[in-house]
This record gives sequence, C-alpha cells and structure tokens, in this order.
Amino acid sequence: MPLFQQWLEPLRDLGATMVTGRGDCGGDCAIFDHVGIPTPSFKQDPLDYDSRTHHTNADLYEHLVPDDLKQAAVVVATLIFETAVHDEMLPRHK
Repeated sequence: MPLFQQWLEPLRDLGATMVTGRGDCGGDCAIFDHVGIPTPSFKQDPLDYDSRTHHTNADLYEHLVPDDLKQAAVVVATLIFETAVHDEMLPRHK
C-alpha cells in the first residue's frame, strides 16, 4: 500500500487521503486477490451507502452525487495511469 499512498499524495486536495489493502473483497476483485495481485480499497464517505435503497431496484440515478463521481473518476484514473507507467510489476502478496 505504500506505493498507492505515494500515488495518492498529489490528490490530497481532492480529499483522497487513504487507500488500504482489500482483504474482504467478495466481488469483482476477488479473483485478483486470490492470485496475489494487489486490490486496493478506496475508503469513501458513507453518505447513503448503508441506506435501505443501496443495491436495490430503488437505487436510482437520482441518488448519485455528481461532484463525488468526478472526484472518484480522477482518483481511479490516476491510480490506473500510475500502474500502467510504473517501471516494475506491482508487488504481489502471498
């Protein structure tokens, strides 16, 4: 995670200050974690994450927060770019 933290440093002014290893992924990233590929987890403000509508048919577009989506897009794109241009493979866990 130190490498991800280093890449996040220039994004502090956007509020991106923490990334951790994802040890609890049961979704899309699980296959990567099983073969040792780092799967960072971004910690976000919970907002309505635990609401009764989250991941239901009532979880509609109207619940999106445009500024949060823009911030998240910049953060994710930055880490993808840094990973792509990194001279070495990312360290694997065992």
